Amino acid sequence: MLNIGAGHMDIIKKLELYRLENKITQQDLAKELGVAFSTVSRWFNGKTVPSKIQQYHVEKYLTKKKITFSAKSAKEVK
Repeated sequence: MLNIGAGHMDIIKKLELYRLENKITQQDLAKELGVAFSTVSRWFNGKTVPSKIQQYHVEKYLTKKKITFSAKSAKEVK
């Protein structure tokens, strides 16, 4: 398991929570983000973290979807 910084974990948790609440497959999410399915899968499994540019695009995606989460709800996704 990678030693992942809090910023990366927060964005991954928000993205996973959004995906689960909206019943979006990892494959469909990957298409929407313009990355490979394996990339999204590795983020959610903690094997890799988004690069700076990927993180920027994930944040932009979540903002576009008007996603705001409390710290509590983000922590609920494991």
